[in-house]
Amino acid sequence: MSVIVARALPDVRDGLKPSQRRILVAMNDLNLTPGAARVKCAKICGDTSGNYHPHGESVIYPTLVRMAQEWNMRYVLVDKQGNFGSIAGLPAAAMRYTEARLSHFAAMMLEDLKLDTVDFIPTYDERHTEPSVLPSKFPNLLVNGATGIAVGMSTDIPPHNLGEICDALVRLIDDPDVTIDELMEIVPGPDFPTGGIICGKSGIRHAYRTGHGGITIRARAEIEEYRSGRFRIVVHEIPYQKQRDSVEENLARLVTDGKIPGISNIRNESDLKEPVRLVLELKRDADPEIVLNQLYEYSELQTRYSINLLALVDGKPRLLTLKEMLQEFLRHRVAVIRRRTQFLLQRARQRKHTIEGLLLALADIEEVIRVVRTSQTQAEAKERLMQIACPAAMLARALGEEGFRQFQDERGAAESYALTPVQADAILRMTLGQLVNLEQEKLVNEHRGLLADINEYLRILSDERNILAMIREEQLEIKRRFADARRTEIVAQEADKFDMEDLIPDEMMVVSISSAGYIKRTPVTAYRAQRRGGKGLKGARADDEDPIEHLFLASAHDYILFFTNQGKVHWRKVWELPELPRDAKGRAIVNLLNLNEGEKVASCRPVRDFHLPDHYLLMAT
Repeated sequence: MSVIVARALPDVRDGLKPSQRRILVAMNDLNLTPGAARVKCAKICGDTSGNYHPHGESVIYPTLVRMAQEWNMRYVLVDKQGNFGSIAGLPAAAMRYTEARLSHFAAMMLEDLKLDTVDFIPTYDERHTEPSVLPSKFPNLLVNGATGIAVGMSTDIPPHNLGEICDALVRLIDDPDVTIDELMEIVPGPDFPTGGIICGKSGIRHAYRTGHGGITIRARAEIEEYRSGRFRIVVHEIPYQKQRDSVEENLARLVTDGKIPGISNIRNESDLKEPVRLVLELKRDADPEIVLNQLYEYSELQTRYSINLLALVDGKPRLLTLKEMLQEFLRHRVAVIRRRTQFLLQRARQRKHTIEGLLLALADIEEVIRVVRTSQTQAEAKERLMQIACPAAMLARALGEEGFRQFQDERGAAESYALTPVQADAILRMTLGQLVNLEQEKLVNEHRGLLADINEYLRILSDERNILAMIREEQLEIKRRFADARRTEIVAQEADKFDMEDLIPDEMMVVSISSAGYIKRTPVTAYRAQRRGGKGLKGARADDEDPIEHLFLASAHDYILFFTNQGKVHWRKVWELPELPRDAKGRAIVNLLNLNEGEKVASCRPVRDFHLPDHYLLMAT
C-alpha cells in the first residue's frame, strides 16, 4: 500500500502524485511565478531532489517535461521554453538546455499555500516540510486527468474541459441532489488535448456512473478531392497518447502488408503551424469511404481508451463516480477556505491588538519614549511600559463607538487600560524613530479596516453556505478567465465493427475474364439500352490475341468461386474485383488470387449463399 500512496495514484483533492506536487512546490520556492523569468530545468530538478524528492534529477525531469507538454496536459502546469519533445514522439532536450516556470494554472493550485490552508508533513530527510496536498482552486484531477499503475490496480482518468467542469461545480453547489445524467448535460464527456472524435456515449455514461468504462477515440480525418477523380485522406488530429510518427509507421506497415490496399502514397506534411498533417493519397479505383473505414478498423487512427476513476480519498484508493469526484473537490475547497479564513482572522486580531497598544501608547507617547530610553534592560522596559495607563474616554474617542465596544468585549469595562505583554513587546521592537513618527489617524484608519475584515471573516465562518458561495464565484471567475472551446467532438454513433459491404450498393455487375487472365467488373447500368437505329456500345477493347473467355452477371454482394487447372478453388466477393469501364482491359487475376506459376482459372461460378438446401457443386476433370 505504501507504493500506491507514495507514488502511483493521484490525490482526489489536487489531482497530483507526490512527484508532481514536489516539483511545483520547489518551483514555488524559487518564486517562478507566471510573470518571473524562467530558470534552467536542471536547477528545478536539483532543488526538487535535494529538498523534497528522494530520487535523482534524471527521474524527476521526465515528470517535469510531461507537465509542460500541451499534447499530454489539457492545461499545462509548467510554462516551458526550449525543446520539450513533440507529438511526433521526439524526446526533450537535456535539462541543462531547457527552461521553465509555473503556468497560470499551477499558480492557482499553489495560491494561499502559506496561509495554513493545508497540512504540512516532514520531507524524506526531515530537514524540511512539504504540503500533503495543494490548495488548488480548480479540480485538476478532472481537468488534466491522470494515469498510474499501482499494486493490483490502475487509474486512467481522462482530461476534461475547464469551462464545463466549472459549470458542473456551480450546478452541484446550487443543487446538491443533481443526478449524474443531469451533470452529463453540462459535462458530455472527456476533452482531450489532441482533439479527436469520441464514438458513442454509452461508455462515457457507464464510466461516470460506476467509475469504470471504456470509450473509442478516432482521429479526425477529411476526404479531399485534389484532382479530377483522385482522392486523398488528410489526418489532422490523432487519438490521445498516440505519437504521430508511430501512427505513420503503423499506416505504412498496413499498406505494405496489403491490409489496406487502396492507399498509393503516405506523406507527412506536419510542421510547427500544424503539428499533425498526414496525407494519404488513394489509388484511382479506391473508394475513399471504404479506405477511411479500413483505417479506423485496422490502424492506430482508432483506439480504445479505458476509464478508471480511481484516486486517493483520505489516503485510501477509491473508485469514484463523476459526482463523487466533484463532491470530494468541493469538500477539499471548503476546508481550504475555512482554514484560510481562520488564519486571516487570527492574523487580523493579532494586528488589531497591536494597533490598540500603539493607540494606548500615543495617549502618553512622551512617557513611553522616556521609559524606553531610561530602562536598563528589555525586561525592565517591558515591566514599566505595562504600568502606563490610558483613560478609557481617550481610547473611546480614538477607536470609535464600534471599535471601543469590541475592545471592551475583549478586555472588559474599566476606567483606564494598560498595555498587555504582547503590546509592550510590539512597542519594544520598534525604533525610537518609529515611535516618534506614529500618527494616530493612520492607526485609527487601519484599526477600522481590521474591524471590517474581522467581521467579514466571522460572517464567512458562521455558515458553510457562505463558503460555498465563495467557491461558486471562484469557479465563475476561473471560467471567465481561462475557459476555452471543446477540442474533442462526441458523436452519438457507436464505433461498431466495420463491414465494408454495408457501404457498397448491391447492384448487378458484368464480370469478364480474358484468355490471358485479365479480370474486371462493370455495372450493368454502363450498358444502357439502345434506341431504334442505335449503333451499339463497345463492350470491351478489341484484342484478337486476348479474347474474353468468361462473361457472366453477378450481384456486387455475391461470391465468385474460381476453379483452377490445378484443382484448387479461390473465392472473392464481386465488389472486391477491380471496377473498370466497359472498354478497359482489366487487371491481372494472378495478383488478385495469388495464383501459382502456370495456374490458370478454368471455370467460374457466382454463389450467393453457401447454405442453400439441396444445392450441390459437381466437378469433373
